[in-house]
Amino acid sequence: MAINPQGKIVLITGANRGIGLAFAEAFLAAGVSKLYATARKPETLQPLIDKHGEKLVALQLDVSDTESVNAAAAAATDVDIVVNNAGILLHGNYTSDEVFDNLDREIDVNVKGLLRVARAFAPVLKANGGGALAQLNSVASLRNFSDFTAYCASKAASYSITQGLHDMLAEQGTDVVSVHPGPIATDMIAGAGFDDIAPPASVVADALIAALKAGEFHCFPDEFAKQFWAGYESFGRGVIEPAMQEA
Repeated sequence: MAINPQGKIVLITGANRGIGLAFAEAFLAAGVSKLYATARKPETLQPLIDKHGEKLVALQLDVSDTESVNAAAAAATDVDIVVNNAGILLHGNYTSDEVFDNLDREIDVNVKGLLRVARAFAPVLKANGGGALAQLNSVASLRNFSDFTAYCASKAASYSITQGLHDMLAEQGTDVVSVHPGPIATDMIAGAGFDDIAPPASVVADALIAALKAGEFHCFPDEFAKQFWAGYESFGRGVIEPAMQEA
């Protein structure tokens, strides 16, 4: 399946900064008719509202809070494309005293958050003709980086769930995209040692829009990520994607 964002109505979680903000700018530039920008604190979306005015609707949405997610879905009943961008990254390897707390928190936001968003918005997308759901995963879903042990585990889980969502939501005509960026120049990875190689967040946003138009499930947007895809593509194309098509 494929979907062109032009003229569509889009909702983005975590749209107030970083990759989420880049998603918002890119979809608006692509000609969407309306954009729901969401954040845990809607007041942080004011600069985006000031810039884009009537095309933008700010909503409160915390992916770790089921009631908040459900309320956003009840408000955005006309949405065609949902981009689940919101997530957290907490530092610490397996020896860290905080590793269990970090894992609990990252699973709640990065994994359960995806499930909350999918459960709330799937009926909305179905009612509006199918549309698309995009999930921001990571190259960390394929390889563990020891300084971010719990984060990588959470992204591996969210990638697995994204595959399952592709199978189930295909039945209602909803396209699903799994986005796997490498280190991107955002506040989230500042000071993590990737400053020299991290491209701007716009690279991820442009790649997602291209993937939606092409009907692609896997999206590896930046040069670092493309190195992963070069090694993973035969498995992704030969095992993951055919299995999803057969489900």
